[in-house]
Amino acid sequence: MRQLLFDANLTNFRCKPLLTMKTRFSLLFIGLLLFGQCAPKEEIKIEELTIAQIHQALESGSCSCEELVQKYLDRIEAYDQSTGMNSLVVINANALKKAKALDQEFKESGQLRKLHCVPMIVKDNYDTYDLQTAGGSLAMKGSLPPDDAFQVRKIREAGAIVLAKSNMAEWAFSPMVSISSIAGETKNPYNLEHTTAGSSGGTAAAVAANLGTIGLGTDTGNSIRGPSSHNALVGLRSTLGLTSRDGIIPLYLRNDIGGPMGRTVEDAVRVFEVIAGYDPADPLTIHAKGQIPENYTQYLQKDGLKGARIGVVKALTEIGEPSDEILALFNQAVADMEKAGASVVEVEIQDFDSLRQNQWCPMFRTDLENYLASLGDKAPVKTLDELVATGKYSDYIENNLRYFQGIAGDPSADGIACQDAFNDAHRIAFRDAVHIAMDENEVDALIYPTWNNPPAKIGDFSGYKGDNSQIISPHTGQPAFTVPMGYSSGNLPAGIQFLGRMFDEPTLIKLIYSYEQVTLHRKAPEGFGELEWKD
Repeated sequence: MRQLLFDANLTNFRCKPLLTMKTRFSLLFIGLLLFGQCAPKEEIKIEELTIAQIHQALESGSCSCEELVQKYLDRIEAYDQSTGMNSLVVINANALKKAKALDQEFKESGQLRKLHCVPMIVKDNYDTYDLQTAGGSLAMKGSLPPDDAFQVRKIREAGAIVLAKSNMAEWAFSPMVSISSIAGETKNPYNLEHTTAGSSGGTAAAVAANLGTIGLGTDTGNSIRGPSSHNALVGLRSTLGLTSRDGIIPLYLRNDIGGPMGRTVEDAVRVFEVIAGYDPADPLTIHAKGQIPENYTQYLQKDGLKGARIGVVKALTEIGEPSDEILALFNQAVADMEKAGASVVEVEIQDFDSLRQNQWCPMFRTDLENYLASLGDKAPVKTLDELVATGKYSDYIENNLRYFQGIAGDPSADGIACQDAFNDAHRIAFRDAVHIAMDENEVDALIYPTWNNPPAKIGDFSGYKGDNSQIISPHTGQPAFTVPMGYSSGNLPAGIQFLGRMFDEPTLIKLIYSYEQVTLHRKAPEGFGELEWKD
């Protein structure tokens, strides 16, 4: 059939070359029926694509789910290994099949689920029944859990596609780097000579470079917020107990949490809204009951900083050897908030230095072996000793493994030490001190640089300094969100962190969304541009 041309006036729907009047009317009828197929498609751009834009494209017919997923797969093939970024471990071979099914579902129902056709990057320590879950360990290569982690199940039920599993620091041990024995080291897409931080660096790099729309990471002390900060992303560590840890390979279960890492606050909140809630398989989530609003997206308010009162924790901004560049970015962030209508004051937490001490508990051996037992007979190894005996681990974690081999029994078994954030007296005392400081100063949130220093260079373990994420929220259980606050020399991203009261995610969402909207620091890394459309 000759190409059909369409003008704004339907009567000018015509074919060239010139045809008889009878043929014209026949083609007019056929053209009106097939206009959606004949009209040229508006090409969808993958770079910085949001969930809302994906849904708009599906609804307008400018892109199918299958086409969208193929474009992401093309980007993975073009960029991940060829650049040396090395962010992914396993690609989902059934991603296109799932996309076709979602296209058919939308065609039949006319309805889009909350995360319909959202291609997601999932960290390698989340159980996925159909994809290898190895925690970065060569000793776990090929391990297929019996079912999905709770959060993975929830995003799939909402229509998301698990596009790939991402590289990570092996067993999540390192906040510094994302190096695994199963896949090697992940590099920062903004500057490949620098690290992504750890342990969710694979998710961070892949999402930052637009190899997926958004991702899931985990955070024991730093590992959502640090890599998000280093890769110009939004990272949400929510209140402990608000999301389930079931099906996530633990580091220290008492501190572990999973959550979204995205390019925009709105995308991160959309995913968080899906994964938050009670899970009978995780007793800690009993505390989530009655704490979750009808939805979290209602708090995406551009004027959220207007009238807000925010506290600066000087004990964190000045800790260690802060970079002059990072402090300048932080001071500018404070000025931007004040310009947007917020009041910013200094806040001192009573007995801060003493309360933050001795908060960590050596839970790895107990938590790991409980997880391995959950895999049943198919577990590649059953104990920490078996793992070490295989010799299949990265050199940089050997000392960690040997240390935990020397710890017998469950450190949480006696008294109230090493318990969760709602029962451990030491943790409660720390949280109470933070809440009291916030209440006395009447602040909505506390802020500080997520890291006081830029990302370290690849191979420079001594360059690890400035991590503020480890100090408060993993122990107190409070929510802490990071958002981009600019770039230092070498095009290296930096983040600012907002710490809130327990279960006060609504306030944090208002603040970070407003800050994001008035600053718009996020930009895509260079060298990962749009690929040519393939029909």
